[in-house]
Order: sequence, then C-alpha cells, then structure tokens
Amino acid sequence: MIGWNALLLLAISAGAAAQPLSPPPADIPTPDQVMALPADARALLQEKVVHATNSPEQRLQRLVELVFRPESSGLGLEYDTEATLTVAETWRQRRANCLSFTLLFVALAREAGLDARMQEVGQVVTWYEDQGLIFNAGHVNVGMRLHGRQATLDLDSNVLYDRRGPQPISDARALAHFYNNRGAEQLAQHDTTAARAYLQAALQMDPRFAAAWSNLGVLESRNNDLDAAAKDLETALSINANHAPALHNATKLYQRMGDSARVAQLQQRLQRSQQRDPFYQFLQGTLAEKQGNYALATHYYQHAVRLYGRAHQFHFGLARVYFLSGNNRLAEREMARARDLGGTERWRTVYQSKLDGIRRLEARHAAR
Repeated sequence: MIGWNALLLLAISAGAAAQPLSPPPADIPTPDQVMALPADARALLQEKVVHATNSPEQRLQRLVELVFRPESSGLGLEYDTEATLTVAETWRQRRANCLSFTLLFVALAREAGLDARMQEVGQVVTWYEDQGLIFNAGHVNVGMRLHGRQATLDLDSNVLYDRRGPQPISDARALAHFYNNRGAEQLAQHDTTAARAYLQAALQMDPRFAAAWSNLGVLESRNNDLDAAAKDLETALSINANHAPALHNATKLYQRMGDSARVAQLQQRLQRSQQRDPFYQFLQGTLAEKQGNYALATHYYQHAVRLYGRAHQFHFGLARVYFLSGNNRLAEREMARARDLGGTERWRTVYQSKLDGIRRLEARHAAR
C-alpha cells in the first residue's frame, strides 16, 4: 500500500525532472536486484507450477496456492503494511505490503510463462479492523491476461478503488514506487542521506513521479533548504496540480517562508480538490460519525455518494448515520443500495443481514 502521513505529508507517488540526477549509491539495490528471484524460489516454482501443468489457468491457480498456502505446502505470505521489500526479501521473510506482493507475484508469474503486469490505482480507501480507515494516495496490484481475458489480483481484499480503477504501468513506474517507499521510510527515520539516495533512484526510474518530488521537497524542508524544497514541490505540482500531499506540503512551506499570497492560492486549490474528491468527503464523514456528529456525517456521506454513487461503502456509511439518527426509512433505503452495489457475495450477505435487522425494527415499531 502506498501512502504516508507525517508532520509534512510523505507521499508514495510524485515528480518531473528539472535537472539530471546522479546515480544511486552502490548500496541501493538495482532494478535487477529488486526483481531477482532466488534460486530456491525458481526451483519450487518449476516443481509446483511449471512442471505440474501446461494450462495457463491451472498455472495461475497453482501459483496463487504456492504464494498463499501455509508454509508446509507454500510460501504462506502474510500482509505487512510496512514491508517494502525486494522480491528475494519477500520470499525469505514471507511478508509483503501491496507493492512487495505485486513485485513478487509478477516476477513468479512471468517465470512461469504467464502474462502478468503491474497496475496502479490513483487513490484507494482501505479497511483494517484494528486500525480503522486508511486513505492512500496510490496503490498497486497485479494484472493478468489469460486467453484475452483480464483479471486483477490484489493482496488487500478490503480496498475501494477510485473510479478509474487499476491501470497498467511500466516496470520502471513500479520500481519508482519501490524506491519512493524506501525513501519515505528512511525520511521517517530521519536518515536524510539514505532517503535522498532512494528518492533520486525513484526519479531515475520515472522523472514524472509526483510523489517522489513531493517527498524530496519534505527532505529539503527538513534540511532548511527552503528554496530547493519549493523547487521540488512546484515540480510535483507541475506534474499533478491536484496532488494532495504536494499541495499540503507546499502550503506548509510557503507559510514558513512568509509567502501569504502563494499560501492562499494553494489553500484554495486544495479546498477545490477536496470538494471534488469522494474519498476525502467519505473520510470526513467517518470522522464526524466517530465524534457523534451525525448531521455533519450525513452531509459528508451524501456528498461522497453524489461524487461516486457506485461505491457501496459510501451508501453503507450513509445508512449507518441515518439509523443512528433514528431515520430507519432512509437507513433501509441506503442499506438496500449498498447491498445491490456490493461487489462480492460476502458484502451482499453482510448488507442483507443488516437490512433485515432494520426491517425487523420497523415492523416492531409499526406493530405498537
């Protein structure tokens, strides 16, 4: 999963090269090293997948089993949001975030003769039972082609994509994500030397990666080189004028520099972007709901639904606050919409159960 928040927003997505960048130091893994499969991974892949069948569909199924089955019969891969690892590290440590999973699975699939590619989603919202909701400015997953059909494999099953959904990207772009993630991690640990090396490596892979430019701006700001920070953040915004982390970081920077006119411009742009962003509206709704301000939560959820009406999670949020406000009729309507839009049988079953509960309450009230 891609996205970082700190005092300044660390993004895992940004940039456009204004000048040539120096090569990364020798201790930064090269692209080939990032993607390299260990010998034991190749051997197990040949045994369990390649030699087992010639059918692409069966190879894909066996590959999924190899990656996710328990260690006694497979890799037993576990989800770790902080595990930005090379393919070999993921294989050895048996943990991955969405990016590491994508790199590993694509490397294995290609070795097995399957047509696999990296995919990118501009924005996502993810649900974690122990952490609540997390809004991310970027996300990657695996795209597969089998006999003209396309499929998406995602390590995170609790994720809502933006309206465009997953889009194919080059391997260089995916590697830019890897180096940028590592750079953000080093920056969070206050190792600016390593962070700079990784961010420069990201921009070597994709000079128009706005997140890396934004993160580089954070680094320069922390080093008190405000002119360099401004240049990096303006580069990020020249690539993506609505890049939320860059807008946030640039606003903070120009406040520090005393440029009130530029601050006002950026704040207006950020507010306009947030007004058009269904995910931002949805997150604001969840915050208001947690605070017990159901009228405000209703306002935000309604706005999110107007912007992105096919997101069943948005209708579910609206149904909750209607129910908590005592408006069971509207809660029933929105829960039915959430059920009808639910992407999987599991979601539809959950919504139907809640809808049945609301209807039982309504029936009891009507009988009084």
